[in-house]
Amino acid sequence: MNDLLIIGFRTILLYAFILIILRLMGKREVGELSVIDVVVFVIMAEVVAVALESPDKKLSHSVFPVLLLLVIQLLTSFLSLKSKKFRDVVDGDPTLIIQDGIIQEEQMRKQRYNLDDLFQQLREQQIGSVRDVSYAYLEPSGNLSVFTYENTQPVLALISDGVVQSRHIQLIGRSEDWLIQELEKQGVNEVNQVFYCSFENGKIHFQLKKAFQ
Repeated sequence: MNDLLIIGFRTILLYAFILIILRLMGKREVGELSVIDVVVFVIMAEVVAVALESPDKKLSHSVFPVLLLLVIQLLTSFLSLKSKKFRDVVDGDPTLIIQDGIIQEEQMRKQRYNLDDLFQQLREQQIGSVRDVSYAYLEPSGNLSVFTYENTQPVLALISDGVVQSRHIQLIGRSEDWLIQELEKQGVNEVNQVFYCSFENGKIHFQLKKAFQ
């Protein structure tokens, strides 16, 4: 009976504690969780499970690891915010799966993504034929972003957080030299000054980092 009271007390306490921890970690949909988020949540669940299954152990032995996981998650979130390269390593980049109605077989193999998965996700978005798709991107979350010829076409970041996105430049049929020359025409001499840059309706659009505005 004593153990049941302890377990009940710990359940209520840990519920409130984990709720606060998750709020501190920030809002994010389940489908948008990064790899680090998933790892943190799995370990956190194991730590809480041990606290409930072993009422004889000190509660602080479970609270400390959860707080440490919070610090790790906040630190990685801060690094992701500050560094595009770190985001690419941790979260990965969207993968072009369909371009102009043609399935990119090599990219699918790299992502270990099969045709059954592709067609299922197309059906879920009411897309009947691959030929109707202008672009389809497999997002780091595993979701498939689909654009048909009738939709507004996706705008790719040519520069993100001061880092040139070479693959995106190639997709629009341009080169890095072309991008640098276009920026210089508009008075931007250093790529690392640019927070975001895109190519829309035949024109370069960019936003400088706050420190260079």
